[in-house]
Amino acid sequence: MDTRHGTLGRISAAVCNFNGREHLPPCLSALFAQTRELDEVLVVDNASSDESRALVERDFPRARWIQLATNDGPCRARNEGLAAARNEWVLLVDNDAVLEPDVLEKLERAALDHPRAVALQPRSLVASDPSLVHYDGGALHYCGLFSLRNFFQPRSSAVGAGVIEAQGVVSVALLVRRSVLLDFEGFDPTYFILFEDLDLSMRLRMAGHQLLSVEDALCLHRGGTPGISYRERIDYPERRAFLHSRNRCVHLVKNHSLASLVLGAPGIALYELVWLAFTVRSGTFGAYWRGKWAFVRDLGRLSKVRAKVQMRRRVRDRELLVGGPLTIAPQLKQGGANQRALALLDRCLAAWWTLVRWAC
Repeated sequence: MDTRHGTLGRISAAVCNFNGREHLPPCLSALFAQTRELDEVLVVDNASSDESRALVERDFPRARWIQLATNDGPCRARNEGLAAARNEWVLLVDNDAVLEPDVLEKLERAALDHPRAVALQPRSLVASDPSLVHYDGGALHYCGLFSLRNFFQPRSSAVGAGVIEAQGVVSVALLVRRSVLLDFEGFDPTYFILFEDLDLSMRLRMAGHQLLSVEDALCLHRGGTPGISYRERIDYPERRAFLHSRNRCVHLVKNHSLASLVLGAPGIALYELVWLAFTVRSGTFGAYWRGKWAFVRDLGRLSKVRAKVQMRRRVRDRELLVGGPLTIAPQLKQGGANQRALALLDRCLAAWWTLVRWAC
């Protein structure tokens, strides 16, 4: 990294792609149009079956294509991009993210002003309605969840301005310090997708690293992940129910301290019961059960991973975790009874964490 002349030196970009024929043109066009020029753009492909490669080779010959033999999820693709990048700072971008021209310039400026930062995110807006914030980072909930900031809130009333310290960052687009992430083994492929950025955020922060959200750096977040995203859906995808059921437990066992797990158990169990009831009501109980069984089968490996993660801890959970608010998708809040029940759940969880947080 060369900061002598007010830069981070050369910066790479790595785009995670799976069947992104529709998304890649605006994503890559935005990267090549950045006011802060990128040294290289890598496209890491998760065994796509569409015309993604032909499109990139024809329309974006400056991009370097990295072909993976199987689709092991965005975690592995991001890690492969980090490993292949030739620079210390890497802009990780999902293929459905379209960055405004000055995003990299603003992220770089924030990194120079905050030398402890190892991951910086822009604020992402809903592409179909840019007046709404989609992802803006968030806090780490003791129940093993992301408490997202400004989730689906009007941008005009979104909380936060300038460069703020983030408790957790979302992986739609991230400028990261390559050596640090590789030292932490990057994103955990166990998750496949969902909770992987929550996991990375907690591992980095418990070791004392700083994360930032740059609120005036904006990107548009387009379609989401087929079969998992439910932004435009009323029904809840089975695949998402499976991943939520498994990955939340993986995250808790791997990252939370023993005190947080024991003292937070009543709140964790209450949330689990509510989530179980939701899967029954939404017709995804089978996926919920398969997720729990997959977690149980993996406990032996997880115990070894947990020991390794906890050895790097420098910060206690009472400084990392919060009791709320819960992040609930707008579709799930429909109806007065649902809203009241979720509000009561939120208050109960927050009250319990207030009681036990001091000992965690």
